[in-house]
Amino acid sequence: MAGFLLPVVEQNIDHDENLDINISILLVEASFIYENKYLCHAIKYSTMDISVIVPLYNEEESLPELTSWIKNVMTANNFSYEVILINDGSTDLSWNVIKVLSLTDPAIKGIQFQRNYGKSAALQKGFEACSGSVVITMDADLQDSPDEIPELYDMITNQGFDLVSGWKKKRYDPLSKTIPTKLYNGTVRMMTGIKLHDMNCGLKAYKKAVVKSIEVYGEMHRYIPVIASRNGFRKIGEKVVSHQKRKFGITKFGLERFINGPLDLLSILFISKFGKRPMHFFGSMGVLIFMLGFIAAGFLGAEKLYFVFNNVKAKLITQSPYFYLALTCMVMGTQLFLAGFLGELISRNSQDRNTYLVDDKINL
Repeated sequence: MAGFLLPVVEQNIDHDENLDINISILLVEASFIYENKYLCHAIKYSTMDISVIVPLYNEEESLPELTSWIKNVMTANNFSYEVILINDGSTDLSWNVIKVLSLTDPAIKGIQFQRNYGKSAALQKGFEACSGSVVITMDADLQDSPDEIPELYDMITNQGFDLVSGWKKKRYDPLSKTIPTKLYNGTVRMMTGIKLHDMNCGLKAYKKAVVKSIEVYGEMHRYIPVIASRNGFRKIGEKVVSHQKRKFGITKFGLERFINGPLDLLSILFISKFGKRPMHFFGSMGVLIFMLGFIAAGFLGAEKLYFVFNNVKAKLITQSPYFYLALTCMVMGTQLFLAGFLGELISRNSQDRNTYLVDDKINL
């Protein structure tokens, strides 16, 4: 690199004889800067085997051990790799730890959010930034084992899977977490037809094409296999993985996931089926309800005319409760047709759905 810079520096000095520059110092500094830049760019743009994406929130104690563990696994298997650590608005020293780790290992890269957005947001930014041919996601709490990475990589590259989800068959979680998890997974299997035992396992492997083709936000990280399947990536596998006891800190997920999760699942199922053709749903429902009201109103009108032509005294149409039911159906049908379509149109064209304030980056 220094040899490359020397002719350039000498040529510039020839054009200005008054420059009093210590050439040796200049070359050393330039060489150091460009060689380090070259190293970072080589890691970023060369064909990389694996990108490991780790979303985290207040995991300062776990990060040194986790990154060292990942490095040992990658080195032992001769993988080229990057580790993207997404700091989701941590209030501890997690970002400082990431900075220190990145100084000693250029494969470690970091993204810091200005505030806590949630796991889906962190994964989305990681998916956007990664460049490995296989993408591994895992949690930062040391409960996911990096020793599983080689087998997951093999299942993607050699066995042809689009996505492989971990299955923590033996868990070290309390019953308050395992029982709802079993119910949740059973419900998702029934609703989606995707036969995974642990849909929400943080340890997953993907083809690069998968993560570049999907979008996650809200609480949708729990349903990435569903989203991938709806995007045409049908070969989804499962691997039994080891589950470690939490070594540091406490779990970061609360009871709200049992409310937000099912709502996001319904959203995914609806958007994936009707997202590009909302009138197939809203239009048909609106027309159906409107027609029920219209037929009911027509029946009331025909009945009134029958009584009039036969000189039979009849009640006013407005005195019948069916009139108001018919009117309500027609109004609801019209509103469902229009409001639903406009609401879906606005949602699909939102520019802010995946906009997150990134405070800092490392090696990206």
